[in-house]
Amino acid sequence: MIRQIIEIDEEKCNGCGLCANACHEGAIDMVDGKAKLMREHFCDGFGDCLPSCPTGAITFVEREAPAYDNEAVLAAKAEADKEEKEQMVNEAGHMNKEQAGHAPQAGCPGARMMQFARDEKAAGEKTEAAPAAAAPAVSQLRQWPCQIKLVPTEAPFYDGAKLLIAADCTAYAYASMHDTFMKGKVTIIGCPKLDAVDYTEKLTEIIKNNDIQGVTIVRMEVPCCGGLQWAAENALRNSGKFLPWQVVTITRDGRILED
Repeated sequence: MIRQIIEIDEEKCNGCGLCANACHEGAIDMVDGKAKLMREHFCDGFGDCLPSCPTGAITFVEREAPAYDNEAVLAAKAEADKEEKEQMVNEAGHMNKEQAGHAPQAGCPGARMMQFARDEKAAGEKTEAAPAAAAPAVSQLRQWPCQIKLVPTEAPFYDGAKLLIAADCTAYAYASMHDTFMKGKVTIIGCPKLDAVDYTEKLTEIIKNNDIQGVTIVRMEVPCCGGLQWAAENALRNSGKFLPWQVVTITRDGRILED
């Protein structure tokens, strides 16, 4: 049948995952860091995903497509709920492993629930056999504010600075964030999924209008963090400057992901 359905432009998609999260029917999946319409019969054509896309990658088209199947959508949701409950049970019994079973197909994989076992003694828990640390950790944050949405585009603290553009979650996932990445840098943080904005323009202004010496991008491994990397890389290109830069990816259990 000919009907209205969404179309996703892969070239414009920045992998933020917002559309997959907004699609209540579960028609969209994240595949290789890009949003894809995987189940056409789950797409009702109402476009709840449309306003969520920060890059304008989603549009409506009219074409041959299978009819919307509400019963199939409800059945898939019920199966996803069942699998999620099974995962919670498995995690409770196997805390030292990642989720057992399969993640629900629908929705953003960055929101997939996981639990990690931590050896508190190895991490520095005070015991009779282990003396307390010599001194508390010292913050390496050099300026305020630090949120991308709040920082000015021009400020004295940018002068001659190395810039760290970090995803919000990295500071919680990576234990040595301050000493390893923030030390000696101006740190600005953001989450393209929660802020639901394209940071490209503001990051471009910061890099273009200040004496930035280099850029480090620290992101999480989840697809939605691709939006932060995409914006930072575009800002570097748009600034017209040739600066040393690098991207570091942190896993959800707190390791640096090696290439």
